[in-house]
Amino acid sequence: MNLPQRISLLTRLGEYLLANGPGWQEAKQRAEQQNAWFTETFIDYAVTHMARHWLTRATLEQWAASEQIPDQPTAPKTVAVVMAGNIPLVGFHDWLSIFISGHRALVKLSSKDAILLPHLFEQLLLWEPACQPYVQTADRLNGADAYIATGSNNSSRYFSYYFGKYPHIIRKNRTAVALLSGQETMAELEALADDVHLYFGMGCRNVSKLYVPTGYDFIPLLDAFKKYTPLSEHHKYKNNYDYQLALLILNKKFYMTNGTLLLTEEESLFAPLGQLHYEFYDQPSQALRIALAHPDLQCLVGSEGLPFGSSQHPAIEDYADGVNTLDFLNKKMLN
Repeated sequence: MNLPQRISLLTRLGEYLLANGPGWQEAKQRAEQQNAWFTETFIDYAVTHMARHWLTRATLEQWAASEQIPDQPTAPKTVAVVMAGNIPLVGFHDWLSIFISGHRALVKLSSKDAILLPHLFEQLLLWEPACQPYVQTADRLNGADAYIATGSNNSSRYFSYYFGKYPHIIRKNRTAVALLSGQETMAELEALADDVHLYFGMGCRNVSKLYVPTGYDFIPLLDAFKKYTPLSEHHKYKNNYDYQLALLILNKKFYMTNGTLLLTEEESLFAPLGQLHYEFYDQPSQALRIALAHPDLQCLVGSEGLPFGSSQHPAIEDYADGVNTLDFLNKKMLN
């Protein structure tokens, strides 16, 4: 398959997702039954963004042209992908990068996200049987020419051990932070609520910590975050919230809450599910410098960063961990 054919198939896939037909609806229902964190609302949020901002002919053509993707790679490789499962279709971009590059994909699915991507692979094969080499799944990733693996800081050590002698991209834990000035409007705070709460806060682009000016008034923030009160009705989320609340009470630690999210002062960028950390600053430049220097930072929201509400709207060229996947697949991997 040449590049125009691959782009046409991806464009058709985007149209399929937006059409939300019976087959896709059934796949979403099965995905939620298999993993209660994958609510249909959050699945729809993820795939709508993908379909509208990634899987359009203009976007794909511009993306391929920017990295000088040839119609056919001179030496197609087999690229193995170990996918994460923290949010719906979180590994789709890695597969998309391999597919548009013309390399063969060998995918190890996460047990938490084992329904959605295979369904999309089935659709591609139904439309074009020649897709077979591009949509292989396997439990063991032997014999690949290169590896892309996403996991925790702990699992990344194992990935490095097993895949280190091959061309590879290995990703660790990442998160996002927000830098607030204290002058945000209610609309901006409500948009920040999306950055914090979408996908229950489980994505690497979810804001898990706030930098706020000394003396910051948290009341408007907690009020704005009430738009996500329905999360407290989700049994798995509620269990995590109650557990973190109990720990804070037992440890006699100061916290604030609106009944759905716990705010507590902590230096760590990573916050447990149902909790949001904050830290005071005197000079915004100092807070910005500290945040940007952190090795676990995926993105910054607010002052000097992404607009509020946009952390979960990555462009197709916004590569995880800042590592250009297309450049790796089409230049570095081939050398």
